Amino acid sequence: MTTLSPRRILLVDADAFFVAVARQEDPDGAGKASLLIVGGRPGSRGVVCSASYECRAYGVRSAMPISRALKLCPQATCVPVPRGACSARSKEIQQVLATFAPVVQASSIDEWYCDMGGTEALYGHESLEATAHRLRDAVLAATGLAVSIGAGTSRLVAKMAVELAKPKPGSGATGVRCVTPGQEAAFLAPFRLADLPMVGPRFAATLERMGLDTIADAQQWSVTDLQSRLGERAGAWLHRRVRGIDDSVVTPREVQKQVSREETFGRDLHDDDLLERELLRLAVRVSTDLRRQGLRARTVTVKLKDADFKTRSAQRTLAQPIESEKSVIKAARVLYRALRGKRRVGVRLLGIGLSHFDDDAVGTGPAVQLGFFTAPPPPPTEGEPVENAKDRALTRALDRIRDRYGSTAIIPARLVDRAGDTGPRVEE
Repeated sequence: MTTLSPRRILLVDADAFFVAVARQEDPDGAGKASLLIVGGRPGSRGVVCSASYECRAYGVRSAMPISRALKLCPQATCVPVPRGACSARSKEIQQVLATFAPVVQASSIDEWYCDMGGTEALYGHESLEATAHRLRDAVLAATGLAVSIGAGTSRLVAKMAVELAKPKPGSGATGVRCVTPGQEAAFLAPFRLADLPMVGPRFAATLERMGLDTIADAQQWSVTDLQSRLGERAGAWLHRRVRGIDDSVVTPREVQKQVSREETFGRDLHDDDLLERELLRLAVRVSTDLRRQGLRARTVTVKLKDADFKTRSAQRTLAQPIESEKSVIKAARVLYRALRGKRRVGVRLLGIGLSHFDDDAVGTGPAVQLGFFTAPPPPPTEGEPVENAKDRALTRALDRIRDRYGSTAIIPARLVDRAGDTGPRVEE
């Protein structure tokens, strides 16, 4: 009888990723600031994307308004998110990981799961911890960026372990934390149940009312008792999770669900001409992001956050997929005007999202021979954007010019007039 070897899963997490990249991009400014906030300029109405460990000691956290973060840590330096550089560094890190692991899955721009199954002989049957340190050194040498690595027999355990691996000031952590097979339950026991992925505030409150605060508390309950209080499905799920049992697999690539761009304005905007100008700016950028990933989208979503922080959105699914800024703005403008017509107040944030991607990516995939009796695609409804081969060829020509001469080499005429600029804005 063959005994299966325990799984060998790593979670690689780039340490303070946005802060580290900002320092690389601006060594004489952000690079010299120990107290650094990434997310927007002082006085902007953006939110904290990331903060240095020194800033976090003052209580600064991700998603906190920049204004509040500066009240907690007034001496901090604030810089915008270096988005292009972050994307490039993320790809560089993933390329290094791919030389070590047969399967790498990007969980986010700064997190990757690696399945190291079957690599034992390749690394001389050394411990998984030793391999993780080797990988960590390789990433640092190739990119200049530090990563922390959690390791275990499941994605869940690796995710929990990486939090203890991060070399935060005073922690004594080395950048790697490996949970050996059979020790999963003991390792998880000290954590609070609210720390478990997918245990949200409402579920955590329910568990607290049951007298369950830590994972150790829940480990004392049988699956039958948990099911009697939480229901069959939730009880069984929790019983497995508190013991580190997670059968989810690492897959090479998760299907992207949306490409989006948002802007938070330095002041509330009331003028429709200014707002439609910003909508056009977003359409240019989000459609460029779409094409760079080889995608076409069928669903367009417009999002507004009003001055009173009420968030509203509208979306439309098109008969045919689109990729050009001309088509995106045509669809987005209709949605924007419908939202504005229902509630005419100042606008704090504006965004466009593209989703429902076409299976045949732009410029990829084999040519498809159409049959004589193939049903034609449904006709577009009135006012719906329609693209043809000429439209797409023109759009890609514009992309090549912008790639060579910069993103502002060719832009819609409406965006050239600086007198109509809305002022400071923070891109999300």
